[in-house]
Amino acid sequence: MTTLRNFQTEIDDIHHREMSKQRTKASLDKEKEQKLAKGKVKEDHGPTDVKASSQSNTGPGRSQEVEERIMTLLLSSTPTDYDLARDQIAALLTQNSGEYVFRIGQEPSHTELFAGELNDDTIEWSGTPRSVEEIDKLHEQISKVVEEVGGKVSTLFEIRAGHPRISLLLRLPPPNVSLTPEVRVAVVGNVDSGKSTTLGVLTRGALDDGRGRARVGLFRHKHELETGRTSSVGMEILGFDPAGAPILPNTAKSNDPDVIRREKMGWEEISKRAAKVVSFSDLAGHERYLKTTLYGLTSGAPSCVMLMVGANAGLIGMSKEHLAIALALSVPLIVCITKIDMTPPNVLAETVKQVDKILKSPGCRKNPVFVKSIETAVEVATSFGSEKLCPIFQLSNVTGQGLEFLRTFLNLLPSSERDREKFSVDHPLEYSITEVWSVPYVGTVVNGILNSGTVKTGETVLLGPDSNGNYQTTVIRSMQRKRAEVTRAEAGQCVSLALKRIRRAEVRKGMVLVPKTDVPPRAITQFEGQVLILYHNTTLQKNYQAMLHCGAVRQTVRIIEMDHPQGVLRTGDRATVRFEFISHPEFIKEGMKLLFREGKTKGLGVITKLL
Repeated sequence: MTTLRNFQTEIDDIHHREMSKQRTKASLDKEKEQKLAKGKVKEDHGPTDVKASSQSNTGPGRSQEVEERIMTLLLSSTPTDYDLARDQIAALLTQNSGEYVFRIGQEPSHTELFAGELNDDTIEWSGTPRSVEEIDKLHEQISKVVEEVGGKVSTLFEIRAGHPRISLLLRLPPPNVSLTPEVRVAVVGNVDSGKSTTLGVLTRGALDDGRGRARVGLFRHKHELETGRTSSVGMEILGFDPAGAPILPNTAKSNDPDVIRREKMGWEEISKRAAKVVSFSDLAGHERYLKTTLYGLTSGAPSCVMLMVGANAGLIGMSKEHLAIALALSVPLIVCITKIDMTPPNVLAETVKQVDKILKSPGCRKNPVFVKSIETAVEVATSFGSEKLCPIFQLSNVTGQGLEFLRTFLNLLPSSERDREKFSVDHPLEYSITEVWSVPYVGTVVNGILNSGTVKTGETVLLGPDSNGNYQTTVIRSMQRKRAEVTRAEAGQCVSLALKRIRRAEVRKGMVLVPKTDVPPRAITQFEGQVLILYHNTTLQKNYQAMLHCGAVRQTVRIIEMDHPQGVLRTGDRATVRFEFISHPEFIKEGMKLLFREGKTKGLGVITKLL
């Protein structure tokens, strides 16, 4: 496992190094274009833009000093101090993409809070102590200020005894649907671990009856309804309004499956009312559909993976496989232990112990946190990702136990597009296609993620590479985000585009849309990568074929060369391997992570050189 840990660190280093190279090249190209286009005026203007954007990148995060300053200004009664506090709150919201968790009163240490050992006798408390009267006054003043700025304030939790404290969520509604923050969550786990049921309860609001009532509305195919097993990547969204409350349909408490299927709320309506949207990819748990699940994890660019574990069964079968894939892709992890209402206490304790042990093991290196209060949910959500935290929620979809903690946690997760390391707006357009449809009276429609740059309706772009490695010109006719019409999208967002004069048969998953230039990007047939064989029951030799997953690209590759002294690779071996795509060239870049598999064989790596 040590080799895997070191290898993952090396992969991340290579990935960041290549990304920063590409970023520098893109900014230099942009500067050249600006100089050529508008001479000196544009030249002076360029660097200030870069500076502004870099400042906004460093902005998000917690600032205790600013919070203390704002509270001091609000407690003083002078009008100038009030105006100053309003300006600072507005700046805080702008820096943090219109969302901020404001804490009043003393705060407990994270170590004791996350370990569940918090009480009033705890020594380590930070921040200024506040009386109940001061907290009430500050709450009132902050609500007034935020409403003047055009936002909403909601109370996340409040404790009035012992060490009085309160956490408030300050949120600005987005100006339009195209700017609504989105959090992408991939839901994985073994068969019958309760993935679809949990999503049904989260997004519809009505509790389950213990017989699968909640999951009926999520199934897309007839055979899924008959077997109760998800076989495709199901998409569900949960919206939160500016006040932080989940947007749920007015569910009639009906047991009729047809009513449940119809009572779901339209995505367009949710998008228009929401100040934040959580998009769930309901992935398949059955071993037969591992290819689909793996594609959903690599192409969907999720912010985090939600691993479902049935309390009655424990972490078994495909759950371990999904956990290994999430760790290999370095995606943050959330664990939900479901069915706690029907599991005997001794079996539940055993499952909790097993999950805790696996997460702390050298292969995972996670810090498990059992979320048993709203305060823990708030603190874990705000420090999630930066530390190696893995929140564990114990849920019952029949009694509703633990669902409030999970909803609070999801409401506070930072949005996917805020990750400027991963998605750069300043770069040229790069949109990878993950789904293709032919819509009557519209034409060919593609769905995917904008990896960099921005895109507008009416823009001329290049689509490719096709089977010969060529790109063809097309125009973006219209654009939708969460089924609501938009005219513009930027890096990190997931949008659907209708393309002009393109037939459905000409488009496949893994293609990209790039800006129209005289020299289109090169389509790659052969490339080199550093790989680590995670498992293979015999030896890997030259001409071995496996299915490669790299972003939205999914294709069979052949090993044509390897630098291993023995000329064969076994489990745990590392090597620089030269791959070749079997059927057609693809658009890939140096620094992209790759996974390849064939049966039970699995390998992990990073692209180091394009040939």
